Amino acid sequence: MSPRGDAYSAVLQNVSRQVLEPSFRSAPRMLGWNVPQHELASIPEHWFQFPEPDPSLQYMLGLLYIGFTFFSLTGNGLVIWIFSTAKSLRSSSNMFVVNLAIADFIMMLKTPIFIYNSFNQGYALGFKYCQIFAVMGSMTGITQATTNLCIAYDRYRIISRPMDGKLSKGKALFMIMLTWGYALPWTLMPMTQYWGRFVPEGFLTSCTFDYLTNNMETKLFVFFIFIFSYFVPMFSIIFFYSQIVGHVVNHEKALKAQAKKMNVESLRSGEKANASAEIRIAKAAIGICALFVLSWTPYAVLALIGAFGNQSMITPTVSMVPALFCKMVACVDPYVYAISHPRYRLELQKRLPWLKIREPLPPSDSSSAGTSATTDSAQAH
Repeated sequence: MSPRGDAYSAVLQNVSRQVLEPSFRSAPRMLGWNVPQHELASIPEHWFQFPEPDPSLQYMLGLLYIGFTFFSLTGNGLVIWIFSTAKSLRSSSNMFVVNLAIADFIMMLKTPIFIYNSFNQGYALGFKYCQIFAVMGSMTGITQATTNLCIAYDRYRIISRPMDGKLSKGKALFMIMLTWGYALPWTLMPMTQYWGRFVPEGFLTSCTFDYLTNNMETKLFVFFIFIFSYFVPMFSIIFFYSQIVGHVVNHEKALKAQAKKMNVESLRSGEKANASAEIRIAKAAIGICALFVLSWTPYAVLALIGAFGNQSMITPTVSMVPALFCKMVACVDPYVYAISHPRYRLELQKRLPWLKIREPLPPSDSSSAGTSATTDSAQAH
């Protein structure tokens, strides 16, 4: 009998003993003890060696995901509503913000599956809903990565080429379509099991692509999805943001040198009390890059360890931590990308006055319409 068959047989024997032998009922139950026999083949045998987690931990995760879902759907829903309906926010750059919010919103629509499984302690909804969960996660997760790349590229163009760097709405829409199209093959291949497959992980309450089955097909799939869905977007984002920071530093040096030649303190009138727009953009760029690294690196490392490293390091509890980071970023994104936007806060203040935002009105654009529009666009993106 194959090793996988041995593992499934062991699970069946444990289930039988727990039902038939009173002395065995008090022993720790193993993961998969309550999974129907016909569902066992869809679960990597790696998880069957671990005891069932404490129910209180399952309930805690279920409650945590309820909180994540509420904050994410609320925040991203507001971003989609206001950015899509406010004329002052209908720019090509803000189209990427809306696309990111849509991806985050859809990602969190799958969490009821996780919550139900958690409160029922395992693989309660079975294979069908596992596939739905994984498909939604794959499409939106990869779209998040490539949308972050689009935002980085758009900001780089605006900062490095302020006169002609702004993308047209047509180009922005085309890039948005590419973000979803790029994610499609990496979702369809494991869904159809043409290459890879979607399987339960951790406490068997969530599902993702298989990174534990010890065969060449799985290893190659993990390698290529890591390269094209994580490394390429990550490297590109870091490149564009490093260019932004370098441009800002050089621009500030040039301004200071020119001010020194003219024997004045600064060439920026009226900005002594506030940091320059470029500095604020540089800080936001660093924060955005750090957020992306924080949210997706743990999952990428976990998958690489599962496919090419020591699988004994991957326990059910350990595997649940990266998933938490991925869901957390869907909650934080709308606040990082949009709530810092003054015009967005003004729209919130106008439409939802009970929030008591008290955002001051922007200065008159009559004196420097072009400069103000460029700064607002750069500050928002």
